Amino acid sequence: MPNEVIMPKVDMDMASGKLATWHVAPGDWVEKGAPLFDIETDKAAMEVEAPASGFLHHVIAEGTDVPIGATVAWLYGKDEAVGEPPNQSAAPAVETPEASPEPVAVAPAAAPVAVPAGETAGGGKGLRATPLARSLAREGGVDLGAISGSGPEGRVQGEDVRKALEAGRAGVAAEAVMSSPGLPSSPEWQTGPLSITRSKGGTGLPVVLIHGFASDGASWAPLEAYLKHRPLIRIELPSHGKSPRLRIADFASLAAELRRALEQTGEEKVHLIGHSLGGALALALADTRPRQVESLTLIAPAGLGAEINGQVLSGICRAQRAESLAPWLRCLVANPDMITDGYAKAAMAGRKDAALRAAQTALADVLFPDGTQGFDLRAALGRLDVPARIIWGRQDEIIPWQHALRAGGQVALHLIEGAGHMPQVEVPDQIGKILRQHL
Repeated sequence: MPNEVIMPKVDMDMASGKLATWHVAPGDWVEKGAPLFDIETDKAAMEVEAPASGFLHHVIAEGTDVPIGATVAWLYGKDEAVGEPPNQSAAPAVETPEASPEPVAVAPAAAPVAVPAGETAGGGKGLRATPLARSLAREGGVDLGAISGSGPEGRVQGEDVRKALEAGRAGVAAEAVMSSPGLPSSPEWQTGPLSITRSKGGTGLPVVLIHGFASDGASWAPLEAYLKHRPLIRIELPSHGKSPRLRIADFASLAAELRRALEQTGEEKVHLIGHSLGGALALALADTRPRQVESLTLIAPAGLGAEINGQVLSGICRAQRAESLAPWLRCLVANPDMITDGYAKAAMAGRKDAALRAAQTALADVLFPDGTQGFDLRAALGRLDVPARIIWGRQDEIIPWQHALRAGGQVALHLIEGAGHMPQVEVPDQIGKILRQHL
């Protein structure tokens, strides 16, 4: 008898979840406990493990909203014949390349919508897409041939089409906010993997560092002196540092880019440290890839409340000269004298590319609309099952340090007096001492 795979309940108030991504292709073998699929709710994303070993069949299409307890797939043993889904009397789903079914709303007793291993979409020769992808593309007026597929053998999946649709909306929003003089009409979007750099030396599990908005990998330099005993890996966010200017549709899309970057490191287990927006992304990684995370350190993380200083974000994005950038940079620290004119000039030199500033402006508009944090990771924080700590400056003027109080008792809390939004730069000795106790 095949093993049923159901939509699990991960939040107390969760009624359904979106099946975001399959990690295993239909027909492939998966071991019990291995990552099987990702789900997304209004609050967070989570990786779901295979409840048993077996060959994956009768899977629900990616992007489908599924009620809690509903069947999303079946796992068959090596000697089991694959026929109709169990408890299914009628032919459940389309298996032919020519059919283009609409996405099916799934009820707990309903049969899953099968996703064929590959099919031709839109009549284009050689173009592979799932039925959901074709349906979404047809409704949204998107050319499937212009979308890079993330599925097996390059198949275009429903989530790929959603990203393309959202990216188009993000582009419209970006053009609306880029009317300031000096900003190009387009951020000149790019493609490619995120920038990953490594330090030399160190032993044991590596430490992955994820910087915040409008920063880059070099911002960790003051703290790295206290982490030299470990191998260090720096991941730079899209449209930051040497990473390409990627068009990001929402926080989930950004987190997906970071998951891909973490996979590209090839490391089975790491210590994660993230600051501000990077802290939110580190938390999302720990939530969806807990087996890869040995420990988690969040420094003034975003995602734990709605409040954020939108004026500072906007000011940094608009600044075209060191003189206009410096006042906003001084809001990041408790002691404004730390931000000298020379520091502001050096910072502006890294922001002289108008296309980079435009891309960051678009990213800020997507993640922090109207000066508000547009994503909520409090549920993910409550689910943490790895050693975790939050470090926050008591004089933070960007994100209120009181957001840290929303963490549960399993998370260690370090409130730093005399530090603002960047304690790892302001008081690296204090932060380094805290980290060395755990790393």
